[in-house]
Amino acid sequence: MQLKRSTINASVRTAKTVMKHFGVSLPEFAHWSVEQWLEAGPEYDEIRDCLLGWDVTDFGSRDFHNIGRTLFTVRNGRMSQPGYPKQYAEKWLIDPENQRAPAHFHLSKREDIICRAGGNVLVQLTRADAEGNPSNETFVTQVDGCSRRIGPGEIIRLRPGESVTIHPRTIHQFWGEEGTGWQVDGVGYTLSAEISSVCDDMNDNVFLVDYGVRFPVIDEDEQREFFLCNEYPKVKSASSIV
Repeated sequence: MQLKRSTINASVRTAKTVMKHFGVSLPEFAHWSVEQWLEAGPEYDEIRDCLLGWDVTDFGSRDFHNIGRTLFTVRNGRMSQPGYPKQYAEKWLIDPENQRAPAHFHLSKREDIICRAGGNVLVQLTRADAEGNPSNETFVTQVDGCSRRIGPGEIIRLRPGESVTIHPRTIHQFWGEEGTGWQVDGVGYTLSAEISSVCDDMNDNVFLVDYGVRFPVIDEDEQREFFLCNEYPKVKSASSIV
């Protein structure tokens, strides 16, 4: 089943509720209506071009509640495009119990995953070999600045305030630990953050599943309440920025 627009709308509403509960404030454009985006001028091109804002995806799994993600990108760069020199990115991620992205790695991005609030985040790591397959080697990563050697497929438990570094070519999945988190409709929610080098979702993701795609095909079963980061309308006017 394709990811429904109704599921996307509900996921963003829940994300806002969770973030408000944990005292996280988002920039103004996080709350813009569809109508406001239709009128937004070229001064907001960084938001459009760097894929800032809401991001709800099932990665092509058609199983959003198990393989999916709801997040908000606060800042990012775009090294291939002049005018966007930032070399860093920041995201807030909503982690319901057991929901995760498919196993994947990045060719160049280095990221820290930080458990910010709620329950625990479980992070599973494996090094990729030269062909991009899971390796049997042990490797070193950093947990809150402390170097730690871990084995393939090892799971690191992050409690609120704790973090782990995921280096390039490290296969990873992470999710909210079952039985922890703040309850919404019977599901425990944890809030995490990603601080990284520039996030290039078009070129830097290598999925270990056949269906893996970054942005979903959507079943438009109800009206859109929010534009996702890959959906922003084109600018109506090409007037210069003052």
